[in-house]
Amino acid sequence: MAKNGGLTLDIDRLRNARVLCIGDVMLDHYVYGEVDRLSPEAPVPVLAVDSESYSLGGAGNVLRNLAALGAGISFVSVVGNDDAGREVQNLLAALDSAEIHVLVQPQRKTTVKTRFIAVNQHLLRADRESAIALGPYIRDDLLRLARELVTSHDVIVISDYAKGVLTDGVALEIIKTAQEAGARVVAEPKGGDHIRYRGADLLIPSRRELAEATGMPTTTASEIMAAAHALIDRCGFGAVLVTLGREGMILVESHRSASFETFAGDSYDPGGTEDTAVATIAAGLGAGLQLMEAAELASLAMNIVGGKAGTAVASAGELAAALAGEAGSEIREVALRVEMAPQPRRRHKREA
Repeated sequence: MAKNGGLTLDIDRLRNARVLCIGDVMLDHYVYGEVDRLSPEAPVPVLAVDSESYSLGGAGNVLRNLAALGAGISFVSVVGNDDAGREVQNLLAALDSAEIHVLVQPQRKTTVKTRFIAVNQHLLRADRESAIALGPYIRDDLLRLARELVTSHDVIVISDYAKGVLTDGVALEIIKTAQEAGARVVAEPKGGDHIRYRGADLLIPSRRELAEATGMPTTTASEIMAAAHALIDRCGFGAVLVTLGREGMILVESHRSASFETFAGDSYDPGGTEDTAVATIAAGLGAGLQLMEAAELASLAMNIVGGKAGTAVASAGELAAALAGEAGSEIREVALRVEMAPQPRRRHKREA
């Protein structure tokens, strides 16, 4: 048992969580090398490549984080019938603790994000993708899988990267299925129309996504809270957790708001920290934590991941060490809490 910043948690409890993650999986491709000259053809650096690597991105990165926390996990997504899709399936298969369901849509191009990096300098990112909606048979298969799996999971994560898996009402159908089964829904949104996540227990947008969804300013904490409350009222969310990169997070519920700092040093890398927050909160809720406690834990996990280069994960061991003070990190006491009048809440591989 570890205690820190008011949070007491036996990290092993996270192993009791059962989380189903559904969303847009991607392939993150990293190309590393050195730059010692500019091209004679144009004023651009020449990268002398010395290594490459692949990892799961998008919803796949949420899954990686859940696996690192030791949660019981299942995963549903869609890839194309291409080399990138097969590499994604190989990486998913390596997570032997997860129950994986990958649907293959032949006309789809699996999303690949290629990042060119010299030492620790990110030079360029090149994307290959086709964000097409699911075909009718694939859509039906995905929703059938969701209905079959939801009853054996405490928390459902909807990880939307606007690549077509969760469009055309798919996200809303999953949320309705989860509500009927008594499972909680954590949604990681993309795009401006958040009504498609209506009824989710928790929405986790970035500051920019919150501004796009509401058309309201989100510069200050008070503006963020006002925009989040507007979104709660409009879409019937239980709560909204706004990620602010280096500045941490702000959690807004109908009756209170609180902020959590991320202790970002000069080397803080925001890549993938939002996925880490989503995974940690989902695992925390599945383990029986209150939302405020799960948000505190997510703040610490984001701080761990932010200190690593590239897309990374926070393991259960790292969280336990940090909570015990062995890693020299502490969760900050709630820095901002605004009490508000209570408001009533509205309520394996397959191919087609």
